[in-house]
Amino acid sequence: MSKKNIAPGINIGIGAKDREKICAGLNALLADTFALYLKTHNFHWNVTGPMFNTLHTMFEEQYTELWNATDMVAERIRALGYPAIGTFSQYNKLSTIKETIGVPEAEEMIRLLVEGNEAAARTARKSFPAADKAGDEATADLLTARLQAHEKNAWMLRSLLES
Repeated sequence: MSKKNIAPGINIGIGAKDREKICAGLNALLADTFALYLKTHNFHWNVTGPMFNTLHTMFEEQYTELWNATDMVAERIRALGYPAIGTFSQYNKLSTIKETIGVPEAEEMIRLLVEGNEAAARTARKSFPAADKAGDEATADLLTARLQAHEKNAWMLRSLLES
């Protein structure tokens, strides 16, 4: 990260090196969150079939929550004094969730969203050690909330795949 992008004079009890490491993890989570938001919103628009109403509604609830989460993650990065990523190329570079080409069938959409939520949960979980080491409770709380949301969404989606 460029030194010119770091907010000067931050004295919140977390050193610059720790904040930089925390923000690297948060930017990876931001990338996954945005990629999953985009995928979920795309599937909301394009889902068809017998479960249309259920999935259309569920996907809308999930993409709305993801959209709000992008702001919370980005604002935490800014509060720590670093820039939040915000371009497609940056998201593509950092995200573990890959773009889906075309319009899959409804069941495949569900499976892909399970995978996406699980990937985002893994990314959030990887960020905990840096936050814990630095005593950054605010980031730990944010990561806990993100884990809960992604694990719940994965469970709810996964339950639709059971026969």
